[in-house]
Amino acid sequence: MPDQAMAIQETRSEPRDEVMHRTRATDGEGNGVKLVLVNVSPSGLMARCDRDPVAGDLLRVVLPIIGEVVAQVRWSLGGRIGCSFDSTIPLKAYYGMLTAMLRNS
Repeated sequence: MPDQAMAIQETRSEPRDEVMHRTRATDGEGNGVKLVLVNVSPSGLMARCDRDPVAGDLLRVVLPIIGEVVAQVRWSLGGRIGCSFDSTIPLKAYYGMLTAMLRNS
């Protein structure tokens, strides 16, 4: 039986860039959430998380260059979450964000 994360990965519409970036988010109740971004694309991310949000939860994630973005949790499994951004990040800003993440890793 395929693992849930693998099934999700196989249905992605765009490739992800591998990163290792520590950041923070705020949940819908105003609680802080520590994240380590594992991969990212202009439309979403996967992260390790210190909490256990459920699918449908909204997080306000802080990204370098971009600032705060709203991300909806699509899945949560074993301390990892997959999120889609409410708005796609424009490519110029996205590549600036990636550059900043790589400099700080």
